[in-house]
Amino acid sequence: MVLRALTEPLPIAVLVSGTGTNLQALLDTVHGREAEVVAVASSAAGAPALQRASSRGIATAVFARGEYPDRAARDLALADWVAGSGARLVVLAGYMELLGEVFLERFPGAVVNVHPSLLPAFPGLHAVEQALAYGVKVFGVTVHFVDAGVDTGPVILQRSVELARPGGPEEVLAALRPLEHTLLPEAVRLFAAGALVHDPLNPRRIVIGPPEG
Repeated sequence: MVLRALTEPLPIAVLVSGTGTNLQALLDTVHGREAEVVAVASSAAGAPALQRASSRGIATAVFARGEYPDRAARDLALADWVAGSGARLVVLAGYMELLGEVFLERFPGAVVNVHPSLLPAFPGLHAVEQALAYGVKVFGVTVHFVDAGVDTGPVILQRSVELARPGGPEEVLAALRPLEHTLLPEAVRLFAAGALVHDPLNPRRIVIGPPEG
């Protein structure tokens, strides 16, 4: 399958939980160009990322897990709000919640996430701490499509950095942040251009190809 290129900016919704540096990277690069951030939703009311969005006139909302009877109800409300924004792609930018099939079925093949490891190594929470405990010397970032598993969706882009003797998680995260801020906007650009090709011989393999005419 080849995603068809758009002739106008791709409307995207961004899901956040924290400071929003990856959201800021999107705003500084693709927003108003290849893409248009039309909505930002957070799992936490106090997330500084919400202010970043509001300062740019972007619609925001909070969907805290504790405000709903279960995750499915939260996902349904979130999906309705995102769909109402007109978003064609959902970007998880430091979003610290799992999304179930209730949400994913509304945006098939159109949810991407950035993760601080070279997947499939060290999925889930505390990826950097997992890598440090294992003793790796090469760390990295993965942007991937989201499926019903935990960081198991097809890989879009990856990049690594070698740190022979990292001092701790903060040092690793500082080294990975520039990679995240480069790869996530690039993945959005490729999606908008229709350049992400699902290999028919291996549905898990994403290759970069020419946009469909």
